[in-house]
Amino acid sequence: MVQATEAAAFGSALRRLQAAQKTAKGVSLYSRYLNRPLGRVFAAAAYRAGLSPNQVTLLSAGCSFAGVAGVALVRPTWALGVAVWAALFVGFALDSADGQLARLRGGGSPAGEWLDHVVDCAKITALHSAVLVSFYRFADLPHESWLLLPLGFQLVAVLIFFGGLLTDKLRTRPDRTGPEPDTAGPSTPRAVALLPVDHGVFCAVFLLLGAPELFRAGYAVLFACYALFLAAFAVKWFRELSAPPPG
Repeated sequence: MVQATEAAAFGSALRRLQAAQKTAKGVSLYSRYLNRPLGRVFAAAAYRAGLSPNQVTLLSAGCSFAGVAGVALVRPTWALGVAVWAALFVGFALDSADGQLARLRGGGSPAGEWLDHVVDCAKITALHSAVLVSFYRFADLPHESWLLLPLGFQLVAVLIFFGGLLTDKLRTRPDRTGPEPDTAGPSTPRAVALLPVDHGVFCAVFLLLGAPELFRAGYAVLFACYALFLAAFAVKWFRELSAPPPG
């Protein structure tokens, strides 16, 4: 009887979350069809467990930084690659869950948003730093210039994160509460195009840790994608902020 009641409460929380989703516009297919749905499940479970959004954020940080530590401290193998990917995969889903849990509980707080963004920034910075450490400690690099790759990737990734966050804060938009209406509907071609710069797709490259040459090649290809998207995003964001306010 108790289990049936708990299952019904979990299902109710999950249905409420499905009705309170943010717009899918500007979101990659990975986040739309995998990360956000899994985040909803985690958010509903956290709600039933009485966890706060900040506690879920810290759980996300714990999973993500376990993966970061594995990259930096352990010699790369196929088993390590799977373990690192699993830690980052769960951490990313929990990163989606904290915001969904906040909406389920009636809205987030400035402190919670601050914590979420600080953890995200630390995760991005630490992950590329860990790759640099791994290259230096364990990799038989064909040339020392490969050590510059994680530094460049880190710079580009942080600029995309900070630039998008700052643009969203500075952009003029109507004052409204709750999720933004998705009247136009999300664009599937855009969602596909955004896959190379989705954090979930980036995490998957660590599955190649057991083959150092393949990992470096995949990492370099993703860096090139991030650099191209940064240039496109920077132009787009600057034009948006340069446009006169509506009305």
